[in-house]
Amino acid sequence: MQQTMPTAAGAAPARRRKERIDRGIKARSDDVFALTSYREMLYVAIPPAIPVVLLLVLPLILPIYWQKVLLSAAVFAVLAMSWDFLASVGMVSLGQALFFGVGAYVAGILDHYLGLPVWLSIPLGTLFGGLICTVLLLPVLRLRGIYFAMVTLVLPLMFERIIEATGLLGGTEGLTGLTSFPNPWIELYLIGTVVLLTLFGFRRLMTSDYGLVLKGIRDNDRSVMSAGLNIYWYKAQALFIGGAICAFCGAYMTHVQMFVGMPAFALDYSILPIATAVVGGMGTFAGSVLGAFLLVPLSEFLRGVGGWRTVLYALSLVGFIVLLPEGIFHYVRRKYHQFERWVGVEASS
Repeated sequence: MQQTMPTAAGAAPARRRKERIDRGIKARSDDVFALTSYREMLYVAIPPAIPVVLLLVLPLILPIYWQKVLLSAAVFAVLAMSWDFLASVGMVSLGQALFFGVGAYVAGILDHYLGLPVWLSIPLGTLFGGLICTVLLLPVLRLRGIYFAMVTLVLPLMFERIIEATGLLGGTEGLTGLTSFPNPWIELYLIGTVVLLTLFGFRRLMTSDYGLVLKGIRDNDRSVMSAGLNIYWYKAQALFIGGAICAFCGAYMTHVQMFVGMPAFALDYSILPIATAVVGGMGTFAGSVLGAFLLVPLSEFLRGVGGWRTVLYALSLVGFIVLLPEGIFHYVRRKYHQFERWVGVEASS
């Protein structure tokens, strides 16, 4: 952005532009040993502390209805982080509903047919849900871009129609009367803990050597292959990690709702995580959390406007994307770490 400033008569107008500069504290806080004051320590500690404090305090002060909204936002935040993780490896998924639905049905089967308690069905649903989805998608790991995405989109729709046509696993009625959590506080703080573990775990993972290999597969898989690494083995591992996290959400919601059925494969579980990641800021994981905690409550706020809800919600999404195409988190982080000033532009001869 450039600006022309008025000058005295007969003189050429001075031209200026905005320059972004890192704050001095940021430059000194890249390494922990460089922190020299409480101000710098707070500068580094406050951003990661915000989600921790909010997820601890909000369940205590919100009414019951908005506690359920908070729970739903947390689930979509985890689904969005999983999608962001897979996209960071070059696997753009349109089928988070596949992972969610398989995890939900595995937990429902373990509860309904085998009578396993919640503390066993959720971990097993997470593990076997991620494993089943990984095995299903192994044959298409060599596909890239839209081809891989289309397969992930079709599979949950296919499973939904199979259950409807055959009547398996309760058919259109689903499995009902499943075991619930002992109390609602366990529901809220369990999913809040998983959001935090997923957020900080993914951020740590992607900055490790293992994460650099995964990013290299996304950026230039041929170069990674030429280094003697089996990229399909790494992609299978990433698929299992991302799928297992989504499967946990499905297993968790099965016991929250005490029901599992065809809605577990609904398209909402595929589309909304992508929208939250894009609005919040892709590639950051924190952006996915921020997007989920904006869009899910926004949807509930608009419930009172009736048929206009979809229109206003769509306009809100378009507004976020047009005004902040980089994502909200990228914008907020830049404003936090940098400041802008006007500097003169030298005239070219």
